[in-house]
Amino acid sequence: MSAKYSLPFESPIAELETKLKELEVFSKEQDIDVSYEIEQMKEKIEKTRNDIYANLSAWQKVQVARHPDRPYTMDYIRSMTTDFVEIHGDRIHRDDRAIIGGFARIGDQKVMIMGSQKGRDTKSNVECNFGCAHPEGYRKALRLMKLSDKFNTPIVTLIDTKGAYAGLESEERHIAEAIAVNLREMFNIKVPIICVIIGEGGSGGALGIGIGNRMLILEHAYYSVISPEGCAAILWKDRAYSDKAAEALKITGKDLLELKLADEIVPEPKGGAHMDHAAMAANLKAALLRNLEELLAKTPEEIMQDRYDKFRAMGIFEGAVA
Repeated sequence: MSAKYSLPFESPIAELETKLKELEVFSKEQDIDVSYEIEQMKEKIEKTRNDIYANLSAWQKVQVARHPDRPYTMDYIRSMTTDFVEIHGDRIHRDDRAIIGGFARIGDQKVMIMGSQKGRDTKSNVECNFGCAHPEGYRKALRLMKLSDKFNTPIVTLIDTKGAYAGLESEERHIAEAIAVNLREMFNIKVPIICVIIGEGGSGGALGIGIGNRMLILEHAYYSVISPEGCAAILWKDRAYSDKAAEALKITGKDLLELKLADEIVPEPKGGAHMDHAAMAANLKAALLRNLEELLAKTPEEIMQDRYDKFRAMGIFEGAVA
C-alpha cells in the first residue's frame, strides 16, 4: 500500500517522489525515453527510505505507530485469518466498537482473536471512539477470553490504543475496576495468550488486554505507561519536549526487549507497516504461528505458571542498601 500521508521526517523522500512524478510526466509529454533516469530515481528513493527508517528516534517511531494508513486490528483479521466470526457485546451494557473480537483460524489453528480498533475517517473514529475503549469494551474482551478458555482455544490480542477512555461515562461505569478485573482474570486463563503491540500501546488501556505468555511488538510500535506528550507536559510543563520524553521513557521495541518486557520484535516492511499491509500481515502471521506452536506444547498448568513467572520477573532492580 502506498501511503498518502507523509510524516515530517519523511520530507526528503517526499521531495524525491515529487521529482520522480515530474520526470515521468516530462517523459510522457515530450515522448522522450528517460527510463534509466527514472530507475535511478526509484533506487535513490528506496535507499533514502531505508536509511531514514534504519535510524529512527523513539519520537519518530511514535509518529510511525500513529500513521493514519497503518493497518488496524480488522485489517490483520481480514489478511491473516479465515472463518472469522465476530462476537458482540458485554451482556451488561452495550457493544463497544473500540475492542472487537471473535473466533477465527490462523492457518489451521483455531484462535480467539481480539484487539483495539481505530477508524479511518470521522464517522468510523466516532463509532470506535478513536480506539479508546469504555469499561464495556474490557468486559466484552474478558467474556471472549473466558469463552475461549471454555473451548480450549488460544487467544491473540492486538493492541493499538492511546489508552482507555477517561471520560465521565467511563468513570460512571467503573473503568478502573473493569481493567483491574481483566488483569486478575487473565492470569487464570488456562489457554495460551499472545499479545501484540501493533501500533500504540498506551497505559492501562493497553494492559487491559495485555497479560499474556508472549508479548510481541511490531518494529515501529511503542508501549508506554504514558504518552510522550503527557510525560513532557508533567515533567517539563511543555509538550514541545515530547521527543525528549519518548527517549527517556524507553518505549520502543528495542528498549522493551532489553528490559525483558517484550519477547520478540516483528519486522515491518521497509518504510513501515503502512507501506505494505499484506507483507506486514504475513510477517505477523508467521510469528504468531511459531509462538502458538511452542505454547501449545505446554500443559494448562505450565501455561499459567509461565504467564505468572513472566510478570513476576518484571521490574527487578539492583542497588546498594544504605
